Amino acid sequence: MNPIERGIHWMDGLQQSSRFLGFVFGVIKKFGDDQGGSLAALITFFGFTSMFPLLLLAVTLLGAIVGSSSSITERVVNSALAQFPILGSELANNIHALHRNSAISLVIGVVGLLLGSQGASQSSQYAMAQVWNIPVTQRPNYLSRLARTAALILVLGLFFVLGATLSAFSSFTSQNYVLRAIALIFSVVVNLALYLIAFRLLTPKQIETRHLAIGAIVGGVAWTILQLVGGYLVSHQLRHASQVYGFFAVVLGILSWIYLGARVLIYTAEINVVITRRLWPRSISGPPWTRADMNVFRALSEQQDRAKNEHIRVDFDQQGKTE
Repeated sequence: MNPIERGIHWMDGLQQSSRFLGFVFGVIKKFGDDQGGSLAALITFFGFTSMFPLLLLAVTLLGAIVGSSSSITERVVNSALAQFPILGSELANNIHALHRNSAISLVIGVVGLLLGSQGASQSSQYAMAQVWNIPVTQRPNYLSRLARTAALILVLGLFFVLGATLSAFSSFTSQNYVLRAIALIFSVVVNLALYLIAFRLLTPKQIETRHLAIGAIVGGVAWTILQLVGGYLVSHQLRHASQVYGFFAVVLGILSWIYLGARVLIYTAEINVVITRRLWPRSISGPPWTRADMNVFRALSEQQDRAKNEHIRVDFDQQGKTE
């Protein structure tokens, strides 16, 4: 055995003997097994294409209810765009309400926006089914996914604006430390609830809600930290970034920010799966594989079940090789 192999085996033994290190590596390994990076990229693409229809829909509906020039509409739009550090002001200059002469035209425009904005929800539902390794035959049908999308847009829209408003008070630009602390606490609570509801709407019903709580807590805290860091960068480091890089900074910045949020979503979902199914410790250099490894391999194979009369069986020999 060469020194590199000995080093790998030493690290493998170390992480398998530690509950914390074993769990962390288990989450990372499961993320790789499920091709989490590709799932995050899929959510990013559809999230990018869905964001503008959703913002336009919000502005249009608010404009129809309270007036497009209302201060309420302006505050809601600004608070929603606050979720995108550096880029919110650029987006605000390019979001305008639909102006229609008839109710029928307005309804057609709103329906078109709803259909165009469902990509992020559909891709996120697919990602959750992949993360939990739900067999294809047991996944929600299109109508069920469409209903979940409508509920997600409604619920997350409310939490999105509320969370953005609270994060604005708790940002590094505020000088009132008491107000910042109170707003930060409420922001964490709102983000925790946001993640839990999102997990419930995105995850197939076979998974009980209690199995989604830990990941929601981690996700809510992580997203709050990202909001704070983004606010800090805006106020101290990257105030003039858009002036240097121009339009490309806006596009790349939006994509990067959405991708970061998507990776947080996938990783926190993986935390739920690893805890629920106790998928650690995992082997770095196997075979031999651990019990957690074999459970993951079995689930990955069984999720390819695409017909009710199809049956997939996974066996392991004594050396840990799959058959």
